[in-house]
Amino acid sequence: MRITTALTMVLRMLLRRRIILIALLVIPVVFLTVVELTAPTRVIPFRLASLDIRVFIRESLKEIALVFFAVTSTGFLVSLLALNLVQIENDVNRRLIICGYHPFELLISNLLALLLMILTIGVYIGLLISAFVSVRHLPMFIFGLMLIGFVYGCYGLAIGSLIKGKLEGVFFIVMLANIDSGWLQNPMYYAEAHNNVIIRYLPAYFPSQSAIIAAFSDYSGANARFCSILYGTGFLILALLIFYNKMRIKK
Repeated sequence: MRITTALTMVLRMLLRRRIILIALLVIPVVFLTVVELTAPTRVIPFRLASLDIRVFIRESLKEIALVFFAVTSTGFLVSLLALNLVQIENDVNRRLIICGYHPFELLISNLLALLLMILTIGVYIGLLISAFVSVRHLPMFIFGLMLIGFVYGCYGLAIGSLIKGKLEGVFFIVMLANIDSGWLQNPMYYAEAHNNVIIRYLPAYFPSQSAIIAAFSDYSGANARFCSILYGTGFLILALLIFYNKMRIKK
């Protein structure tokens, strides 16, 4: 019952902050429109790196870029939203804990609200990208977007629980999202990268691979999806532990 009440309050808070909802709707459109207008159409081969076998497929640079930036924008938006969820109600959360709420109840309510937003953003961007690119397996592609949202959303929860300052939190989000999902996971960059084993250990690797496999091939991305869930769960456990330690009432 308390989790339901807390979830309702979080959702009402999000609906009141209309600029956030507008940004979630507008930013993906801007990203994809710019790529559509500027990306070249030359066809190149690239490898589906997460598969156990060496598989190369050929797609145009424009379609690769569109799919890649769909994944990037999803991870970036959800991570900032998760950071905002934890930090903006910090003082309110402390008062709720004094009134009898458990720290886990508050974080779970934030997670449930975040999952609803991940579902919404994933479906929205997935349907949006289908207007630009002929996606082979749209439901699995949308699920790949949800996975990058889950991984980076849980990362945002962990950073928001660990760091009190809003500017510092945004810096940590932007730094990793820009280097990882915004650069290193690009299939065109990965193909020529030295020491690409480093790229495989970054948070966006498996969800990016899941989305790219679903978008351009008929191969199974089950392993990438499973590893994405494990990665996101690790960030979630870290967020739970940090949040509980900061919010619990010390006797």
